[in-house]
Amino acid sequence: MWTVFWKELADNFRSWRFFIIFVIICLAALSATYTAAQTIIENVTRTPTEFVFLRLFTTSGTTLPSFIFFLSFFGPLIGIIFGFDAINSERSRGTLSMVLSQPLYRDSLINGKFLAGLTTIAIIIASIILIISGLGYRMIGIMPDLAEVGRILVFFIICLLYVGFWLGLGILFSVLFRRAITSVLSTISIWLVFTLFISMIAGLAADRVAPVQDQSDVDAVLEHQRVQETTMRVSPTTLFGEATETVLNPGTRTLRGIVLVREVQGMIPGPLSLGQSLMLVWPHLVSLLTLTAICFAISYIRFMREEIRST
Repeated sequence: MWTVFWKELADNFRSWRFFIIFVIICLAALSATYTAAQTIIENVTRTPTEFVFLRLFTTSGTTLPSFIFFLSFFGPLIGIIFGFDAINSERSRGTLSMVLSQPLYRDSLINGKFLAGLTTIAIIIASIILIISGLGYRMIGIMPDLAEVGRILVFFIICLLYVGFWLGLGILFSVLFRRAITSVLSTISIWLVFTLFISMIAGLAADRVAPVQDQSDVDAVLEHQRVQETTMRVSPTTLFGEATETVLNPGTRTLRGIVLVREVQGMIPGPLSLGQSLMLVWPHLVSLLTLTAICFAISYIRFMREEIRST
């Protein structure tokens, strides 16, 4: 497995797709960070100075959205690019049967490819976070404390789980479909549904299950909102957005869109600790990890059972 891992990792770093996607993500991240840093500098006298460094990742400028938005949009593309042709490209070139004719188990092949793709993604995300941190420190002149460093590390893990799901989905379709174009189109279609159309689907589901009229009471409105939020959380993009916003913004105390006054009475004002923020987003992390494991498990079982011929 490690032989396949190092070979795939070397191929990933030598490929043009790695260079192109890294440059695109890096330019988008630097632009968003530069705009966020300017906004932070302009508003630092009017806003609290606690956890200023974390705002580099969450602050939107007047012309560009935040880095989290760029990562939630481009992150799936990273996983799709490194996974959509992991197996079917070997099959179309006729090298799959040649490789498996060697003393190499099937599970070593697919495990090595998945680990190599996940390692490549981890290096890309870690590099971009470090670049953003360096640029942010250069512009705002504030070093992150230990609490902020801990939250950034948790943010890195969330990003890895999020992009790892799309990698697993891409590998799944590369096993199910023999043509790479069919695999990438199927994966991109699911990405578009989870990213662009999930809000419309959630609105239709809420209107169907818990319709709201002009004369509806508070309980009906809350039920409508609950159904809509539950449907939205089917999407990994929603899970990623809520988890990262909670971890990088210690002031976030709830993930509900509508909060009644009686529900916040008695709460002590102030930011949450990292442990308390993790308690809020723990279901999101488990959901992302479970979705990734399910995609890879299905592709693993299908690849182990399919017939591979030399032609």
